[in-house]
Amino acid sequence: MSIVSQVILKADDQLRYPSTGELRGIKSFLDTGLLRIKIVQTLTENDKKIVDKAGQELFSQRPDFRGPGGNAAGQKQYNQCLRDFGWYLRLATYGILAGDKEPIEKIGLIGAKEMYNSLGVPLGGMVESIRCLKKASLALLSNEEAEEAAPYFDYMIQYMS
Repeated sequence: MSIVSQVILKADDQLRYPSTGELRGIKSFLDTGLLRIKIVQTLTENDKKIVDKAGQELFSQRPDFRGPGGNAAGQKQYNQCLRDFGWYLRLATYGILAGDKEPIEKIGLIGAKEMYNSLGVPLGGMVESIRCLKKASLALLSNEEAEEAAPYFDYMIQYMS
């Protein structure tokens, strides 16, 4: 739900007009809109490059993940890992576009820990992979853009830790 809808529903529930603080929140959201769109465009246009770079970094840091018994040992498992990298990158773009972490949580993180645990996927590896995605993503952005985007990756890292 957008910040505008949230403010309207909250004010209506309380039978009042939106507060000055709520209106400032909407203004801030709108003021950063073009920046957030630019970030999402950059990440979307470079998704394969980001996923490939993040995968290279992760598997160079953790070759045991690709080794016998590792969660990315076979080609199928490796491809599934890269697919998941893309999924987390997409989740980050949803949050950035919305200017809110709620889509990340609702669409992708609720139940993710339990799913990975049930599949025997080490959560530490997922956290490392999201860190690699963050690093590869932010490298393509300006300082201002990186500052805006980083908290969404950090949110996923914190949630999965």
